[in-house]
Amino acid sequence: MKRLILTGILAVAGLTATANAQIQKGNWMVGGNLAGANFGLNKGGGYDFNIQPKGAYFIEDNIAVGGYVDLGFKGAKDAPTTFTYNVGALGRYYLNPGEQGVNNLLHHGRWFLEGNLGVGGTSISKGGSSSNGLNFGFGPGYSYFITPNIGLEGLIKYDANAGFGSGGYTNKITFGLGFQIYLPTSKGKQIINDVK
Repeated sequence: MKRLILTGILAVAGLTATANAQIQKGNWMVGGNLAGANFGLNKGGGYDFNIQPKGAYFIEDNIAVGGYVDLGFKGAKDAPTTFTYNVGALGRYYLNPGEQGVNNLLHHGRWFLEGNLGVGGTSISKGGSSSNGLNFGFGPGYSYFITPNIGLEGLIKYDANAGFGSGGYTNKITFGLGFQIYLPTSKGKQIINDVK
């Protein structure tokens, strides 16, 4: 019985150490989210598709900075097509377990806060208006590490464009699902190998 309890404690400690190894200074994060995919099946139904590739470098433990691209298409048969784009810088901060009362939902996952700032715009076909301007957003997310190098995530984000064209200010709440691949430095690889 003691051996079983000790094995369980070591497994939990190992999973926590593995999650911490991914978000250490010097590591890279690449991946993306899929937000709001919708394909109408009824007659005249349209489509709405949005992808968000991103990449970041950990400048300190738990803190990553990088860039993002957000591309979206929306339309329907015999209707104008709307193309949206955003590109810019992003920052991400991973919360430590127990930090400010935040508990880890699972021992091999981490809560994070993400913010972005860049330029973006909208273009509508068939004589529609277009708008370009400042794009910004922020929100919380959770990354669940299914392997030592891959995290599945959910992200709820306030996203806004302060347009300088005819579009004006637009905003929305998005929910994205995606994954990130964490590319560890030699120090991160050593921690992962020690856990195995």
